[in-house]
Formats: sequence, C-alpha cells, structure tokens
Amino acid sequence: MMSNQPRGGHIFNIDGAGSDGRPTPRFAAYGATKRSVVHLTKSLQAELQMQDVKNVIVHNLSPGMVTTDLLMSGATTKQDKFFINVLAESAEVVAEYLVLNIRSIPANRITRPTYIHFLTGLKAYSQLFLRLAFGATRNRYMLED
Repeated sequence: MMSNQPRGGHIFNIDGAGSDGRPTPRFAAYGATKRSVVHLTKSLQAELQMQDVKNVIVHNLSPGMVTTDLLMSGATTKQDKFFINVLAESAEVVAEYLVLNIRSIPANRITRPTYIHFLTGLKAYSQLFLRLAFGATRNRYMLED
C-alpha cells in the first residue's frame, strides 16, 4: 500500500532489552520479542530491496533504558538500582529525542534505513564516569542504599 503512494513512507520499529541477543532474566518473553523486532526490520528491508521498492524504508529505534513499570519492577538488587539511576531516562526525555530524529528523516529526504539509538555507548560511558567520579545521578530514580 505504501509503495503505491507517490511519497512512499517510513516504518519505525522499536527494539529493547534483549534485541542484541543478550539474555533478559525474569523477562524472557519480552527479550525474545525485542530480538525478533530486529530480525523483522532486517527482513522487511531485504524484501523491499528484492522487490526494488525504493520509496518505503524500514527503520529501527532503540530507546535504551526507560523508566517504565516493567524496568522498575525488575530492579531487585543494588546493582540493578545503580544502573537504573545511571543509565535510565524518563519516557518524556526519550520520546522527545526519538521524535525529533524520526521527523528529521523525511525532512532530510533520507532514503536508507537508519538505526536511531538514544542510549549510545558513548553516552553510557559518560554517565558511568560522571557517577563514579562525581556521584551524579545517585538515588535519581531509586534508593540504592
């Protein structure tokens, strides 16, 4: 349907914990579905390429750790709470970033699949450094002591 439209369209899939193949204890079904989202995205991209469809593009979004009920309910150890305080972000902050990036894709006439990450490796290392060096984000979302 999208390929028949003059401007085509963009499909955005959202991955999450487990999408990289690492285990998600206590959340096996969640992790398995997120892993399958990455596979679905790549398969759809390949199918569109095989059919020479150039006006429909499939993208992947990676929000990182978002302070949802699911994430918070799984924080049972001191280590869990530490990483949530250091790396997690509110849904509002993540959504603002992702929406800005999603809207820039058609505006900039991007014609290739993109993988938009909110929590990049550099951002994670920076957050860890700030925490370890200066105590930043201690007890930000959860009491660690």
